[in-house]
Amino acid sequence: MANKKLLDQIRDKTRTLHLSIRTEQSYTAWAKRFILFHNKRHPAEMGEKEIEGFLTHLVIVDNVSASTQNQALNAILFMYKEVFDRKLNKIKGFKRSSKKTKIPTVLSKGEIKELFNNMSGNYKVMAGLMYGSGLRLMECARLRVKDIDFKYNQIIVRSGKGGKDRVTLLPNKYKEQLQMQIKKVKAIHQQDLSDGFGNVYLPNALDKKFPNAGKEWGWQYVFPSSQITVDPRTGIERRHHLSESIVQKAVKNAVRQSKGINKNASCHTLRHSFATHLLENGYDIRTVQELLGHSDLKTTMIYTHVLNKGGFAVKSPAD
Repeated sequence: MANKKLLDQIRDKTRTLHLSIRTEQSYTAWAKRFILFHNKRHPAEMGEKEIEGFLTHLVIVDNVSASTQNQALNAILFMYKEVFDRKLNKIKGFKRSSKKTKIPTVLSKGEIKELFNNMSGNYKVMAGLMYGSGLRLMECARLRVKDIDFKYNQIIVRSGKGGKDRVTLLPNKYKEQLQMQIKKVKAIHQQDLSDGFGNVYLPNALDKKFPNAGKEWGWQYVFPSSQITVDPRTGIERRHHLSESIVQKAVKNAVRQSKGINKNASCHTLRHSFATHLLENGYDIRTVQELLGHSDLKTTMIYTHVLNKGGFAVKSPAD
């Protein structure tokens, strides 16, 4: 380990701890940025003062958001704790980015209908699940066959934000299309097996515990990629899930084609709309909180500010 380059050591640690590839990419990118900021000094020679200087620079010069600054701090702390086995004093002497409260963009039911009229195929089904089930984009892309329960009309979200599992509803509107999609996926999987592939990526090193599980039908992605590619971590050729960027583009294109939508809508807007429309329909906010997978009710409360009544149910004197 000592002879390895620092970024490789960080990658090894993230993989040992079964962190996602996006976390791995983020942590290595921030470590590199931290090193370059301090003129390529090795982090082992630096400490709290240099970390605080870097975090302050991010706010004053780069004007980053609070979440980006926190991401940078977490990445650097991970490096010192996991790679250097070094306990730092509390990092507090830096300028913090002010956290701004943003009201989520929400589409009306009419705008949702128009948006979906401009979509087709799997992109429309995936958008339908983000709106009809409240899924995040990555949660939707990572859906496995075994996670969809047609009998009980529910979807099990595995390792959502914060690594939590949850259950959400399966819209009746998309059941038939999903069943057809799963039949197509089964045919693709059978062909992959015949061609010597079909071993899908498994989370949390399950492939080591159950070497043949990756070829099982239930573990296959509901929305697989059209191509077999090389897994960047293992070098294994396999079929991954559909790229989230392709879905993002499909939603953005549908928004542009919709004459009645003048909002900066995205995939996440569909999740915002799911929550808001449930509250409009009279569902309890605690229920919405569970379906969204929010740990704190305050996070869900933001949707009360975009209801027709307004967050405080105040009537304008002009009305």
